[in-house]
Amino acid sequence: MIASMLIAIGSLTAIGIALGTILGAAARYFAVKESPLEEELKAMMPGSQCGQCGFVGCAQYAAALAKGEAPITLCAPGGKVLIESLSQKLGVAADLSGLEEKGPEHAFIIEDLCIGCTRCIRECSTDAIMGANKLMHTIIVEACHGCSKCVPVCPTDAIMMVPVKVTLRNWHWPKPEVENTHTEPGVVHAH
Repeated sequence: MIASMLIAIGSLTAIGIALGTILGAAARYFAVKESPLEEELKAMMPGSQCGQCGFVGCAQYAAALAKGEAPITLCAPGGKVLIESLSQKLGVAADLSGLEEKGPEHAFIIEDLCIGCTRCIRECSTDAIMGANKLMHTIIVEACHGCSKCVPVCPTDAIMMVPVKVTLRNWHWPKPEVENTHTEPGVVHAH
């Protein structure tokens, strides 16, 4: 009986090692190599995986950008800064005329209006909404990435987007503005 158990254990171990070796070799042989441009674009993305661009996540959007199959203006969390960076990287013109520049935002639930329908919880990709069926919900601000996908699904309009409060932890020094140099008539400035 012990001998048959040892034979069974040995044969299962041999099968496991053989299949593991075959799978490892197949993974190396059939690996899909991503383009370096796609990797660089993926690193530029905010990584929120919110889906506002119409793609499943930032990696899929970066792949579409690398192939030239998507416009550079789709990423709402990345905003104007990301669009300008993508424009420079890909060498395409960016139309920023209709773009509203907003700072970082997070969802906020007006608790008196919340009926506990859980539609917002099902829509949230980061589990930033706490609550239960027929009970009040609330937002975990640190987990919310500001995608605003929960806002349109709320039947009582209890969810709104609010700016992230500026604290010492998230405050950034503003970029210096270029001064407008005034020229006097008859004076020529060399550039």
